[in-house]
Amino acid sequence: MRILRAADHAVMPWKNGAGATTQIAVAPTGAGLDSFDWRVSMAAVIEDGPFSTFPGVDRTLAVLEGEGIVLDVAGRAPCELTRESPPAAFPGDAPTHGRLINGPITDLNVMSRRGRLSHRLTRCVIDQPAMIAPEQGIMMLLTLAPGLVVDGERLGTLDAVLFDTPVAVEGDAPAGAGVVCFLVELWETAGDLDK
Repeated sequence: MRILRAADHAVMPWKNGAGATTQIAVAPTGAGLDSFDWRVSMAAVIEDGPFSTFPGVDRTLAVLEGEGIVLDVAGRAPCELTRESPPAAFPGDAPTHGRLINGPITDLNVMSRRGRLSHRLTRCVIDQPAMIAPEQGIMMLLTLAPGLVVDGERLGTLDAVLFDTPVAVEGDAPAGAGVVCFLVELWETAGDLDK
């Protein structure tokens, strides 16, 4: 288990130079935007515009803050993405344009190298003690609020934990509301999965 504190997340320019991204984790360690096997990041989107193109990469996007965004992915019907909607998966090499619904957003972006890895992104609420065990590969939990405890370690807002063995989780939120998190699952489709 590896804890990834929000204060340690790396900020870097978007691939297309039109903004900045906060990288939570990447594999292999130190990989650039053209050489990663998988990557989890957040970005503030402050205006409508094109998304960076990532050939050979599958992407999934979720809204963390703000009203939402409409994704126009080439060859698909427009998709409205809000904090309440399920994450949206799309090919990173398809021309994609984002149109903000009502002001800026912060998004969560998971990417994996097609043909080597697959991924799934799920919004969840931890409101009682539980065990989370990867069926295959590795998992990451990103918490949106303080109060998540993983194997006895308390996580703060936007902290994450990366794990490949079962972990005990507990939400320690006021009035039993639970802690909103995003669960990232990554598994290999070929080769070895770098943690």
